[in-house]
Amino acid sequence: MTITLAIVATIILAGLGIFQLTLALGVPLGRYAWGGQHKGVLPAKLRIGSVISIILYALFAIVALDKAGAIDILNDGVVDLAMWVIAGYLFVGVVMNGISRSKHERYTMTPIVTVLAVLFLAVALS
Repeated sequence: MTITLAIVATIILAGLGIFQLTLALGVPLGRYAWGGQHKGVLPAKLRIGSVISIILYALFAIVALDKAGAIDILNDGVVDLAMWVIAGYLFVGVVMNGISRSKHERYTMTPIVTVLAVLFLAVALS
């Protein structure tokens, strides 16, 4: 069951990675990310932030899959700590997305990040 939860989390992270890639490439979806302050194409600094997000999402997926036992790349102690840090980060993300001034970001990203946070918590507890 834990592997299934980690795979679901990885699929969601991949979807978010594709979304961040579209933002980095200049697709005008800024209202759905980074506070929704930029309704169209993101400025260069936020587009770089989107690329960094893609890298982080990949690392998050590796940690979750490692913790679930689907892969064995990292030290177990590092994985255990990283899972809790990531879960905490995601729960903070739930709050931040939930209070976003952007209705689009609030209604789209809050549920997605909530699901991710719960999945990471469940895998961390396994």
